[in-house]
Amino acid sequence: MISPHDLFIDGQWRPGADGRRFAVHDPADGSELAKFAAATEADCLTAVDAAADALAGWSATPPRQRSEILRDCFDILTAEREQLAAIIVAENGKAYADALGEAAYAAEFFRWFAEEAVRIGGDFRLSPSGDKTIVVRRDPIGVSVLITPWNFPAAMATRKIAPALAAGCSVVLKPATQTPLTAAYIVEVLRRAGVPAGVVNLVTPVPTGPAVSAMLHHPAVRKLSFTGSTEVGRLLLREAADQVVSSSMELGGNAPFVVLPGADLDAAVEGAMVAKMRNGGCACTAANRFYVHDSLVEEFTTRITVAMKGLTMGPGADRSNDVGALVSPEERDKVSRLVEQAVAEGATVALGGEPPAIGAFYPPTVLTDVRHGSEINRTEIFGPVTAIVSFSAVDDAVAMANDTIYGLIAYLYGDPGQALAVAQRIDAGMVAVNRGVLSDPAAPFGGTKQSGLGREGSSEGILEFLEEKYIGIEV
Repeated sequence: MISPHDLFIDGQWRPGADGRRFAVHDPADGSELAKFAAATEADCLTAVDAAADALAGWSATPPRQRSEILRDCFDILTAEREQLAAIIVAENGKAYADALGEAAYAAEFFRWFAEEAVRIGGDFRLSPSGDKTIVVRRDPIGVSVLITPWNFPAAMATRKIAPALAAGCSVVLKPATQTPLTAAYIVEVLRRAGVPAGVVNLVTPVPTGPAVSAMLHHPAVRKLSFTGSTEVGRLLLREAADQVVSSSMELGGNAPFVVLPGADLDAAVEGAMVAKMRNGGCACTAANRFYVHDSLVEEFTTRITVAMKGLTMGPGADRSNDVGALVSPEERDKVSRLVEQAVAEGATVALGGEPPAIGAFYPPTVLTDVRHGSEINRTEIFGPVTAIVSFSAVDDAVAMANDTIYGLIAYLYGDPGQALAVAQRIDAGMVAVNRGVLSDPAAPFGGTKQSGLGREGSSEGILEFLEEKYIGIEV
C-alpha cells in the first residue's frame, strides 16, 4: 500500500512549512498508519497562489486535451482499484466490498466528466428587438477550493475534481484529516496522468478553520465546493459571503424509507439493507427513518432483523466481513449515545445495541417502537442502526417524511403508480422508487432545504464550475 504522506503544491510533494505531522489511524484496531504532513495557513495560501498561476494555462488547454487526461485518470484508477480500496479500508475502516465499490464509483466520475469536458455548451440568438446578436458562452469560474469528508474519501474527491478540471478550473483539495491517504493517492494519479503543475493542489491544515477561512478570503478563490455536515456548511457559507464566493454545498441528510401498504416485502427488505447498510450506514444518502405501514410493520421488522443478524462485523481488511469499523471511536460513541437516547425515549432494541470493547465498531442494530420526532429520528445517525416507526395513513407518512430540515433523498417502496404519486409529494432532491441505491455519475446529486445548494454529477455538475458571459454584437 503506497500513498504519499505530504502536501502537494505546485506539482511537488512537500512537507508542511513548519514540519508538523499528524497521525492517521486504522479505526479497526487503533494502530498508526502514517504521519501525514500538517499544512500551515501559509502553505494553504501558497497552494491557492499556485492554482491561480496555473489557471490561465489550464483554462486555455483544449477541451479534448483536458478530456483525455481525465480519461487516463479513469483508466489508472480502474486498473488500480484494489490498491485504492486497500487504502480506503485501512484509514476509513469500511468493509472491503464497500471500499472496492467506492473505488469503482470514484473512477466513474473521471470517465463521465471526460465526456462532459468536450460538450460545454453556450447560446447564440438574435435579440427580440433585432438590434443585436446575443452570444452566451460558459467560462471556467476560476480557482476552486474543494473540501471533502471522510465517509467516501475517494468518490467525494473525484466528484468535485473531475468537473472542475473538465470545466478548466484549477483546484485546492482539502480532505478530511481522518482520511488523507486516499486523497493523496488520487492526486498522485492525477499527476501521473499529466495534469500540469499547480492545477491540482492538496493541503491538510491543522487546525482547519483558520486556514480554510484564509483561503476563502484570498482574492483568487471564486468557488467553494463542500461536502459535509450542515453545521459546518453554515459556517463556510458565512465565510464565503465576505468575498461573495460561489458556493456548492452537499450537506446532511435524514432520509426517510417509506414502505407503503401493499409493498413487496421481499423487495423492500432487500432495498432497505442496501439503503441502510451501504458503507455501514455512514452515508448522507443512508436510510435513516423507516416508516412502515401498520399492515406490514411486524413482518418487515422480523425480516430486516434476520437480515441484519446475518451480517458479519469485523476489520474491513478481512474480505469475509460485511460491516467494518466506523472511522473513529468518537463516531462509534455518537451512534451509541443516539441508541441509548432512543431507548430512554421508549424504543425497543430488537437487535444489537452493544458495541464491542475493541475498535471503532458498532453492530448492526434494529430499533422498534421508535417515536417520530425523537432524537434518533431527527439526527443523521451515520451508523448501522435501523429505527422503525409505524404509520396508518399514507398522508401521515408523507407528513412525517417531510418533517425535517433536511431534504437530500427519500426511498419509497410500493405499487409503482402509488409510489410515483407519493414521490412527487416528498420534499427532497432525490427520490428512489423501489430501489435501494440511487447515486449515479450521470444523474444530478443534491438536496433541498438544509441538505445543500447546487448539484453534483450529470450535466449539471460541470455547470457549478462555469460562469456565463453575455456578449452583445451589433447587427
